[in-house]
Amino acid sequence: QVQLVESGGGLVQPGGSLRLSCAASGSVFSILGWYRQAPGKERELVATMTLLTTTKYADSVKGRFTISRDNAKNTVYLQMNSLKPEDTAVYYCRGTTIGADSVYWGQGTQVTVSS
Repeated sequence: QVQLVESGGGLVQPGGSLRLSCAASGSVFSILGWYRQAPGKERELVATMTLLTTTKYADSVKGRFTISRDNAKNTVYLQMNSLKPEDTAVYYCRGTTIGADSVYWGQGTQVTVSS
């Protein structure tokens, strides 16, 4: 059974930092990444990383967010620094499996940036 379980969300003041984690199980994932969805908006890509550590970032988070993955633990992380109120959203982990290219989503974790 494939599962993606996020953790690490919460409430933080503007300028603060948070680190999200996503523990993946049940398959090997060629791509692991983070997406987010703010109220009334479509889900958007935040950052992704391949097994070969190729990364992709949304322009809005470049220089502030860093994605990393521990392949031995099948876990992907998102270090978020210099957070802004517009970063407030539910953050979802997404994984694409090797071979079948099936896509799986986690349940999401809320990140709120507010003073």
